[in-house]
Amino acid sequence: MDYSKLNGLIPAVIQDDESLEVLMVGFMNEEALARTRTTGYATFFSRTRHTLWTKGETSGNRLAVVSMFTDCDDDTLLVRVRREGDGNVCHLGTRSCFIPCR
Repeated sequence: MDYSKLNGLIPAVIQDDESLEVLMVGFMNEEALARTRTTGYATFFSRTRHTLWTKGETSGNRLAVVSMFTDCDDDTLLVRVRREGDGNVCHLGTRSCFIPCR
């Protein structure tokens, strides 16, 4: 992975493996990607707290990784997941972080 373009980070597009809905975009550094691979659950790097966090560690709404793909530039991941818990991914309590443009 090419982490050089975003100061050690890569975007990770999170997609529901069943519905193909895009749920969120997070950022990973090398350590977050390694932890994701090791645990099987999506782990990100918080750009504000400067620490790793695993989705659902407090809410229980975890993202079990089904598969991962890199883009042609090797600088972005597509992570296909199975939602666990109540299925809500967004911190606002919705399934997806994406809403229609106003």
